[in-house]
Amino acid sequence: AEHGWYVSVSIVIATVIGVPAGIFLGYRPRLAFWFINLFNAGRAIPSLGLILLFILLIGFTDLPVFIALIAMSLPPIVTNTYAGIYHADKQLCDAARAMGMTGWQSLTGLRLPLAMPLIFSGFRTALLQLIATAVIAAYAGAGGLGRFLIDGLGQQDVPQIISGAFIVSVLAIICDLILLALRRLLFRHSTGYSVQH
Repeated sequence: AEHGWYVSVSIVIATVIGVPAGIFLGYRPRLAFWFINLFNAGRAIPSLGLILLFILLIGFTDLPVFIALIAMSLPPIVTNTYAGIYHADKQLCDAARAMGMTGWQSLTGLRLPLAMPLIFSGFRTALLQLIATAVIAAYAGAGGLGRFLIDGLGQQDVPQIISGAFIVSVLAIICDLILLALRRLLFRHSTGYSVQH
């Protein structure tokens, strides 16, 4: 339950921030070049390093955990949303403009539906990363499945370490299968793809 709490809150906040940011950048490719590269450069910073940095600045609370997890899950959401909006079929967008559709109507009625498979792929990537790396919450004195790994290492309890790793892996696989089935159900006529820079 604790692990699910960290993952759920982080993915919701990352989606609320990342999708609008990706849409904004989708209309501004020059600006997007700098932001996307900045996001991807930030992915090189270890999540554990981010947590330790924010622990020093904020203290031992859940806040450093959420900041690190949200920062880690933003790049795939922002990147895929940007790519989906920017690479929407130009001929269809031109036709919509010629028919008198406003920018908002074109976005909600055309670009977003076309981009949804790609946005969903970014969401799926971010969620799986979160499930795997939310174990670092234990380093901040928080709970979650990371407690099995941290406590197991401290106690040199190999079965506990293996159990924790196994549960996290099973959870990630189950979520991935659910998202894969959901994607096939929602986008059965689409050939959505994932963009990773």
